[in-house]
Amino acid sequence: MQKMWQDYIAFNPQAKRIYELFLREGERVVNDHIALRTFRRGPLGIDLLARPFRAFGYEPQGEYFFQEKKLYARHYEAPNDEWPKIFISELLVDQLSHGAQEIIDRLVSQVSSTFLAREDLPWAGRPWNITLSEYERLAQESEYAAWVAVHGFRPNHFTVSVNHLIKYNSIEKVNELLIRNGFVLNQQGGAVKGSPQVYLEQSSTMAEKTIMTFVDGKKEVPACYYEFAKRYPLPNGKLYQGFVEKSADKIFESTNMLT
Repeated sequence: MQKMWQDYIAFNPQAKRIYELFLREGERVVNDHIALRTFRRGPLGIDLLARPFRAFGYEPQGEYFFQEKKLYARHYEAPNDEWPKIFISELLVDQLSHGAQEIIDRLVSQVSSTFLAREDLPWAGRPWNITLSEYERLAQESEYAAWVAVHGFRPNHFTVSVNHLIKYNSIEKVNELLIRNGFVLNQQGGAVKGSPQVYLEQSSTMAEKTIMTFVDGKKEVPACYYEFAKRYPLPNGKLYQGFVEKSADKIFESTNMLT
């Protein structure tokens, strides 16, 4: 987890600034979940990325479908309640156009068996070469496909557990703090996604831009973002541990190229 966090903040410096902002405010930051992205194609998929976590006792729990974005996801929970949940999504490549499938197949064909066996696979980076035109073609059809194509394997986001905050113990208070300090929030579907009625509220920053290298040049693209989650108790008194598809659908758009 620490190694993934170090990779994440090195690639996403706004998350480090937000983390340090909470510390300065006297808060203790607890991670609710980590999200990973992949393709369902060839040897790739959710099961492959879940392998290192399954080795530490993580077990699959909820599963989720996003028809419009052509995604399937599953979340995993650890035997230790202090460990964050792992949310892994995969793009259903066979539902894309023939042209997009051809590009992704060319990328996947470059992945070696040695790379697939790496213990650090969830943050191992991009194992293929990609051209600017391939990236832009994928982005026209699926921003998710373009993100995985350019970044490969790394945490898409970490998530602050608002339940563990003291002063900023609501999504609204967290959002106000972030806006006051100059961070840009994902407003797709509203700044706050979800409600106490569905037992989960979420918000997130928009992904920072980073310069990525392609076969034939460089381009500024969306990187990663930071999420915030407030969970509510179920009728049995236990905090809800799953995810809400309608909310997650909009959270995915934190890596969209809106500008």
